[in-house]
Amino acid sequence: MRVVIDKDDVDILIPCEGTYPYVRGGVSSWIAQLITGMPQYRFGIVFIGSIQADYSPKPLFEFPDNLVFMVELFMFEEEEKPRIKAKNGEVQDFKTLEKLHDWFKSSDKTFEFPKEVQKLDFYLNKADETTFLYSREAWYYINNKNEENCSEISFLDYFWSVRSIHIPIWKMAKLAKFLKDKGRIIHSPSTGYSGFLSTLISYDTGKPFILTEHGIYTKERKIDLISSSFNLYKKLDLFRESAEDNYIQSMWVKFFEGIGKMAYNRANPILSLFSVAKETQIVYGAERELCTVIPNGVDIKRLGATLQHRPKDIPKVITLIGRVVSIKDIKTFIRAIRVTANVIPEVEAWIVGPDDEELEYAEECRDLIEILEVKENIKFLGFQDISKILPQSGLQTLTSISEGMPLVILEGFAAGVPCVSTDVGSCKELIYGGEQKGDKELGKAGVICQIANVKQLSDAYIALFSDEDRWYEAQRIALERVNRFYTQEIFLDNYKKVYEETFEALENKLESQFKKQEENS
Repeated sequence: MRVVIDKDDVDILIPCEGTYPYVRGGVSSWIAQLITGMPQYRFGIVFIGSIQADYSPKPLFEFPDNLVFMVELFMFEEEEKPRIKAKNGEVQDFKTLEKLHDWFKSSDKTFEFPKEVQKLDFYLNKADETTFLYSREAWYYINNKNEENCSEISFLDYFWSVRSIHIPIWKMAKLAKFLKDKGRIIHSPSTGYSGFLSTLISYDTGKPFILTEHGIYTKERKIDLISSSFNLYKKLDLFRESAEDNYIQSMWVKFFEGIGKMAYNRANPILSLFSVAKETQIVYGAERELCTVIPNGVDIKRLGATLQHRPKDIPKVITLIGRVVSIKDIKTFIRAIRVTANVIPEVEAWIVGPDDEELEYAEECRDLIEILEVKENIKFLGFQDISKILPQSGLQTLTSISEGMPLVILEGFAAGVPCVSTDVGSCKELIYGGEQKGDKELGKAGVICQIANVKQLSDAYIALFSDEDRWYEAQRIALERVNRFYTQEIFLDNYKKVYEETFEALENKLESQFKKQEENS
């Protein structure tokens, strides 16, 4: 753990997992937008990463004056473990853990979240890291769970997977202890480790906890687990049984579902960016009455100014703004360009974003370009200033298999660029219209396609480039939609109201506690 900035008291503490300020992308931009757009508040950042080598060595954003505190923690860096110390452990503490696991699995809303685990003392002094790693009771507990749930799985793999899953809990507990006196309210952009940290601090101190989910964290971790070789235990592939992979993956998923449920149980309000995400939160355990939708917003003045730089003719350029990673399904985009180039040979595809996050996947994409002979059509541009890229683009596209509410679509709309996207996250609402009054009536600002459907994507690219009237109508709708429903001013006004209401409720609570203390004295 390292303190990067500490120059003033914090009003709003934002724990962020693998995003601002060392990674670019929608969530990072959202955090930057929130901090710079609310100069009346002092913000603090808690950066939670995997290992330091996974991130930029220096911040990718300029820090505004009202960012007054920042601490960073890398969860999977090698570090000295607690000294091995034989101990028995307390039976009651592991009964409490059993009660917590039962709460995770229960759909009964009358089943109360165990009070014992609401205090940091449980993680730091009772079922602490040394107890979990070295005590007899921990051994008995893990052994019994293996026999009860998956006796056919190698105990060695099960044992080390359980340890890998749980080690971050104590890192978050120690970090929560350090942060107890930082910030008057906590605002997490996800569940996961950020949400778990926020939950620990909020329960232990009584501080308000606001949750905004950009994508559904648990759903995205499921995709990661399925689509990658994400196993934190070591075993030769030749000897790994598929049943072991499946069960270990399910353990990770259940863990993230569990800590997500903890965040939903504590946060108020619980915010999302679009209506489908709100309904998904409710399915995962959030109370409907606490859930509200606040869409993203963009700076339409800055991006709208780029319209004057658009060429007279529609550029035959399709731009994908995003990281070159598997969840963005760049390979499907490449295949769709091959089909599109058969009809429009001069078409260009620009991939605008970093390609150093999944190096093997990026290399596979380049190999696919060579195989399909579209090297003349496709360019990897890396990180670029989108205000210069969008005026040169005829279409924007997203081929992702998962998204939240992509800011890039709204930014493209503000710059007059229609969009062709897969049906993920809020993309359908953005392109075809959402639940806001009058939105759907505006019409379609592009085309929505099925995930990984090369034909639908290429058909949409060809159709929009081949019919100027249709393209200009999509552009008109895009501009009207973003100007009416998704401006930065609307976005900031919504969050200003959330913060004001939260601070007011906090002041009332503190005043009430003070009066009670006076009466008792």
